[in-house]
Amino acid sequence: MAETAMMEQLAQTGEVETCGFLHVHEDKVAEVQALLPDEGTLLRLSDLFKVFGDSTRIRILYVLFEEEVCVCDIAQLLGMTQSAVSHQLRILRNARLIKARREGKTVFYSLADEHVRTLLSQGMEHISED
Repeated sequence: MAETAMMEQLAQTGEVETCGFLHVHEDKVAEVQALLPDEGTLLRLSDLFKVFGDSTRIRILYVLFEEEVCVCDIAQLLGMTQSAVSHQLRILRNARLIKARREGKTVFYSLADEHVRTLLSQGMEHISED
């Protein structure tokens, strides 16, 4: 019971509990080491999450979560210039989070696939937890 109270206190203060003594569990370390992705893969994943680190890009993704729209529509919805929106769309497209479709002179943007929709949904679910 005292251990539970201590864990709750650490969680509230933001402190991280550490082991009381140094003992490496070699079997667990070896097992996890074999499962870790290579550094290049982890770097690409890190770069992907950096794209999500900008609130403007998140706002654009949420617009596209709801509807396929053109640059003019996004600019109007977010109160931004078309140039500023285009810059962010380029970053999102390079990260393969969105795709474009041309219809005449208009280019419509949408989320690249269901993975992006899932990332946004799960992120929102995570921050909405009590």
